[in-house]
Amino acid sequence: MENNGTKKPDIFTRARHLLIGEPKKIDDPSLYQKISLVALLAWIGLGADGLSSSSYGPEEAFKALGQHTYLAVFIGLATALSVFIISYSYSRIIEQFPHGGGGYIVATQFLGKRIGAVSGSALIVDYVLTITVSIASCVDAIFSYLPMQFHEFKVPAACFLVILMIVLNLRGVKESIVILAPIFIIFIITHIVMLLYGVFAHIDKIQPLAREIHGSIQGDLSTIGWVGIMFIFLRAFSLGGGTYTGLEAVSNGMQIMREPKVQTGKKTMLYMAVSLAFTAGFLFVCYSIFGVHPVEGRTLNSVLADGLFANWPLGKEIAFITILSEGALLLVGAQTGFVGGPRVMANMAIDSWFPHRFSSLSERLTMQNGIVMMGLASLILLFYTHGSVSALVVMYSINVFITFTLSNLGMSRFYIKNRHSDSYWRRHLSVSLLGLVVCLTILTITTVVKFTEGGWLTLVITATLVGFCALIRNHYRKVTKSMAKLDEIFKDLPTPGPYNNQPLRHGDQTAIQLVGGYTGFGIHTLLSITTKFPNTYKNIIFVSVGVVDSGSFKGAHAAAALERSVKESLEKYVDLARRLGYPAAYRMEVATDVVESAVNLCESIIKEYPQSVVFTGQITFRLEKFYHKLLHNETAFAIQRRLHWNGITSVILPIREA
Repeated sequence: MENNGTKKPDIFTRARHLLIGEPKKIDDPSLYQKISLVALLAWIGLGADGLSSSSYGPEEAFKALGQHTYLAVFIGLATALSVFIISYSYSRIIEQFPHGGGGYIVATQFLGKRIGAVSGSALIVDYVLTITVSIASCVDAIFSYLPMQFHEFKVPAACFLVILMIVLNLRGVKESIVILAPIFIIFIITHIVMLLYGVFAHIDKIQPLAREIHGSIQGDLSTIGWVGIMFIFLRAFSLGGGTYTGLEAVSNGMQIMREPKVQTGKKTMLYMAVSLAFTAGFLFVCYSIFGVHPVEGRTLNSVLADGLFANWPLGKEIAFITILSEGALLLVGAQTGFVGGPRVMANMAIDSWFPHRFSSLSERLTMQNGIVMMGLASLILLFYTHGSVSALVVMYSINVFITFTLSNLGMSRFYIKNRHSDSYWRRHLSVSLLGLVVCLTILTITTVVKFTEGGWLTLVITATLVGFCALIRNHYRKVTKSMAKLDEIFKDLPTPGPYNNQPLRHGDQTAIQLVGGYTGFGIHTLLSITTKFPNTYKNIIFVSVGVVDSGSFKGAHAAAALERSVKESLEKYVDLARRLGYPAAYRMEVATDVVESAVNLCESIIKEYPQSVVFTGQITFRLEKFYHKLLHNETAFAIQRRLHWNGITSVILPIREA
């Protein structure tokens, strides 16, 4: 590994480091331990989304009951049970896919690549809505205690919080979680106090509530019958589907779990399921005991907190802190979108459904392209919906249950296929099928009932994204097929000349060639140098940067494997050049920033071999389209600009796409 020393960063680099932090050191042996999360921190960073959904999911379900609020207790029980069913099914996904991927990987592996693209696209839209709903609900909770004339500032306040979250996540996942951890702890403490006090300090109200429920059921049986009651129940239960959003986050974020990953992930999922089931279930019971009714400009939970703590010393202040922590937790919940969304994008980018640049990591080892895109999409939705939580929750629920449904369907197929090798397949299959029925029911009812109130929009957005993914993959497939022809032509290239064992001489003309893997593309570039500049260059030095992206950033072993792979490719290039009669050597580095590392390597080589010219290859198209720059990196041009600025000659050799 080449060590090139350090240069004093320019003012823009210093400003970036001040804002998002200094670069992480890839060669730090303890790096993965430092940035990975134990179960408690993972519960805060990924479980906050699920737990914070209790701020709006139960409220939407309770409002949907209308005059039939006696059903709230039954919805609370059904909600708690559904949380455990979905959580169990995702725990099994964690076991099968310990490196993450969640619903996208499950659908891809067990239902096919196209269905995987649908699941992944739904997940991406879902995570954008995770950010948007969480922050809009956070603002609603905080503004519940402000006069109505201030409510016109809700959307600007929400936009400011989105931008703040973008900056925090560009610094790194663990750093942002540690900063937000105290908010999570305050929420847990205040809500345990509120809910346990609301139920057990008012136990005398349980019996009258039971009589009221019995009387209301008898009354509805005589008017609308069991069918009518079940319709109302299922409608409200489905419209409260926002309660379950976030349960898939752990399976998507397994890459950041501390080893042993599976145990850490399952423990995190258990924490999430228990906390969400407790909070949502007890909220429904408290709504029923105290007969809570919606108040304009207030959340249902703020009305409940005011009523519960009204007779306490400092009751208003305690209620305010409780709801403030709820609003703040929603901000933490938005963190899940910034963690999960870019990871899904990265997985899809590796499979060529998304532009490849979305699998890249920043110098802080964050997927900065995905983080920025998630934030921008969230800002657009905030403006479009004017921060309306009711509209956003509908869109949110539909997308998350598309993924839930496909995940349970995929796992059901997996258990049936592997029934001969899994002695517990019937038990696992029964849970997945039950989860499939629950998720499909919620998805269908929510889509039908709320189709004209935002349901159509989320389906259009998701379908459009699926369409773009198909176009992107089709383009990459054509380019890959074209590049494969070069591999066929050049990989078994005959070399009749004598093998050159001579060492490189520092005063000779030297060609520095930037290469990736050992492919026909790189060999074509090498032959172009030797044929277009005959008898000019006496030395050839190959330079390669092993790019640490989301596909290779899975632990120290994966990074070591990447380094070995880069070294093996470079050794093949050196062998080929010497068989062609040229003294050759190589330099390499493993990093996240290709441009910076390549420029530094070239500068260090030129200090040794002053008579050097840098060569790179760049794919070119017959007709350049606007999307080519998005889908194909401009690394060669970026390196050339940097080298030219530093007074170093650089030549880009075109490689035509057939």
